[in-house]
Amino acid sequence: MKEFTLEELKKYDGQDGRPAYVAYDGVVYDVSDSAMWDDGDHMGAHSAGEDLTEAHDEAPHDVHILDYPKVGTLV
Repeated sequence: MKEFTLEELKKYDGQDGRPAYVAYDGVVYDVSDSAMWDDGDHMGAHSAGEDLTEAHDEAPHDVHILDYPKVGTLV
């Protein structure tokens, strides 16, 4: 699996045809094909290309929602 820094992860923002990746608890997920991440935007609250570990504590869902392909780790 690829290792991503926060700077590298920012490039995967789901805009202009780029893949949409998010990190959670050190794992990077590809959310590109999810309707919940249209153009890298999640419900107007989050953007792809970010580490969502801390933000997830306030989410209205459990971590099981992260059932997306794993593409790497956040270092």
